Amino acid sequence: MTTSPVLRRFPLGFVWPTIDPFLFCVHHVDNYPAANGQLGPQASLEGRPLGNDFSGQDGWNMYHGEEVPGFPGHPHRGFETVTVMRQGLVDHADSLGAAARYGNGDVQWLTAGRGVVHSEMFPLLREDQGNPAELFQIWLNLPAASKMADPAFSMFWADRVPELVAGDSAGRKTVVRVVAGALEGAGAPLPPPKDSWASRADADVAIWTLRMEPGAKWTVPATKRTGTRRALYLFSGNARVAGEPFESGTGLELASTADVELVAGESGAEFLLLQGRPIAEPVAQHGPFVMNTKAEIMQAFQDYQRTQFGGWPWDSAAPVHGREAQRFARHPDGRVETP
Repeated sequence: MTTSPVLRRFPLGFVWPTIDPFLFCVHHVDNYPAANGQLGPQASLEGRPLGNDFSGQDGWNMYHGEEVPGFPGHPHRGFETVTVMRQGLVDHADSLGAAARYGNGDVQWLTAGRGVVHSEMFPLLREDQGNPAELFQIWLNLPAASKMADPAFSMFWADRVPELVAGDSAGRKTVVRVVAGALEGAGAPLPPPKDSWASRADADVAIWTLRMEPGAKWTVPATKRTGTRRALYLFSGNARVAGEPFESGTGLELASTADVELVAGESGAEFLLLQGRPIAEPVAQHGPFVMNTKAEIMQAFQDYQRTQFGGWPWDSAAPVHGREAQRFARHPDGRVETP
């Protein structure tokens, strides 16, 4: 009797279920209209619950932004955020004085560590056409020994994120972008600090996106490490996974020690894969803070109230970097990099 490598399935809501070492995953898709002169939408905001707009009205959200969509300054401690921008731009600003504009295939890997406040705004630049935005934000836990690491971030510019193009026997293509981990010799850039769980080879962390042409076949290779857990999210199209049919909006936990064949449906398919060896430590979470005990959560709140994690050196809670700025990153030490 053959055992299916599909261990369980679950529906995908606004926030996607995750498995240790991941804490959170969300897929934002917003069809923003043309821009106004303030880098916001050239559309009426009347009737939207500004400051907390997740309504999806007209196919887009303002989130916590009031003029420009996005997430004004908010604190984090104890984990890492991985932001994969597929379309559109993010303007980053933080309590360390760092800033960045990235998007259109770029990835930002931010280690909150002992504490950082950051803003993530979505500036709309084009005034003569729409400004679609699509991103994944993934939270990766930090082990107890690393939760108070120094905050840091790295930019994985789009042209430095490895991309594997595989053709099946009929020439139909599957494109895999390797944000973390390695695949057939294609290794992703390393996360910023040594403290990241993903920087440990034995943690077997992988973050991949897969885009399959209609009818394409590709096999997710088994991992060679025991104890690794793997989740596969079908977020567009339909597909057969290990022979079973699934529709968009389905998450699967897969046995990581088995090869798993994927066959895209008639409209193609897109997947996100998250895998890693569990940290297997207690998780205490309250909003933006993730520690190991309730006492540490209380300490995080006290530290934030006392220090604001370094304060906020910006004139606005939701800074944007202007219409003319190109993609860049300015680090806390003043170092500037561009794609």
